[in-house]
Amino acid sequence: MKRKIKVLIVDDSALVRQALADIISADPELEVMAVAADPFIAAERMKSAVPDVITMDVEMPRMDGISFLRRIMEQHPIPVVMCSSFTAKGSESALKALEYGAVDIIEKPSLGTRQFLEESSVRICDTLKAASQARLKRIPSGGRNIPPKLTADAVMARPKPHAMTRTTEKVVVVGASTGGTEALRVFLETLPVDCPGIVIVQHMPENFTAAFARRLDSLCRVTVKEAEDNDCVTRGQVLIAPGNRHVVLKRSGTRYFVALADGPLVCRHRPSVDVLFRSAARYAGKNSVGIIMTGMGDDGARGMLELKESGAMTIAQDEATSVIFGMPQEAIRLGAVDRVLPLQAIAGEVLRVCGIG
Repeated sequence: MKRKIKVLIVDDSALVRQALADIISADPELEVMAVAADPFIAAERMKSAVPDVITMDVEMPRMDGISFLRRIMEQHPIPVVMCSSFTAKGSESALKALEYGAVDIIEKPSLGTRQFLEESSVRICDTLKAASQARLKRIPSGGRNIPPKLTADAVMARPKPHAMTRTTEKVVVVGASTGGTEALRVFLETLPVDCPGIVIVQHMPENFTAAFARRLDSLCRVTVKEAEDNDCVTRGQVLIAPGNRHVVLKRSGTRYFVALADGPLVCRHRPSVDVLFRSAARYAGKNSVGIIMTGMGDDGARGMLELKESGAMTIAQDEATSVIFGMPQEAIRLGAVDRVLPLQAIAGEVLRVCGIG
C-alpha cells in the first residue's frame, strides 16, 4: 500500500486548521501529521516526526510564516505551501515567500457554494501532492468525491481548418504550475522590449495573479499585466491569466487579443494551459511558439500537441531545471515537443525562432 503524504498544518486560526485538516483527511493519499498554532509549536512537533509537506500561514503570532520558512530552507529544506488570504498584504507576502523557497500558494479555505468548496478542496489537495515531489535546494544563510478531470473540450471546441488573414506577427503562449513563478521570472527578465507578445497561464489562486504581474513588471524590461477582456497581444507586453478565469487567444484580422472565460475546471485548473494552447493552435497556428514549464500533472500536454500539429514551434523546460517535471514530461511523452531546453536557454531560443536579436 502506498504511503500517505504527511502534512503539517501551521496556522494561528483554529477554524482554518480544522478546515484544512478536514480537506486533507478526506483525501486517501494525504494525512494530517500534526497541527500547530504557530512556528514554535510546529518546531516541537517536527522533533518527533518530519512532514512531507508543511502548510503555513503568512501572518502568525510570535513568528511570521516567512521568517519560519527561511529557517526551514536554510537548515533542513521541506516543501512549504503558503496559505494566504485574498488581501493585498497577504498576496504580496505570499509572493515574497515564493522567493524564499516556498513551493506554492493556496488560498485560505472559506465558506462558499458547494461547487466552490469542491473545487477549492481539489486544488488544495493537488497542490500538496505536487509540493511533496518538489526538488528543493538549501538556501544559504475514503474517499472524497473528486469531480471528473475535464479536457479543453469543456471550454472550447477542437479547432477546424479555416482561412485567416495573413500575418507574420508571432505570439508566445506559456504554461506553468508548481515552481513556475520563479521560472517565469528567469524567462521574462531575459527578454528585450521588442519581444513578441506573450500570454501566460500560471496556476495560481484568484487575486494573487495581479500581485504576481506587478512584481514581474517591476523586474522586467517588458510590460507585464494581469490580462483583461479584449487586451491586445502586442510586442513587448506580457499578459498573465487572472486566477480562476480561463484565458483564450483570439484574432481579428491581423490583431491578436485575449478573452476571459469562466467555465469548468480543465485538467483540474482554471485557468488551464490546455485551453490557452488550444486557442493558440486555432487562431495563431504556425505563428505561435508554445512553452511548457515546471509543474505537476498533465495540463498543457494535449494542447501542446495541438499547437505542434498546427505548425507551431513547441518548447519544454528540461528535468534538471524543473522543480517538478510532470507537465513537461507529459508533453514530451505525447510527442508534442520540438525542443527540450534548460530554463536559462528558453528565452534565447524564442528570440531566435521569432527572428529577434
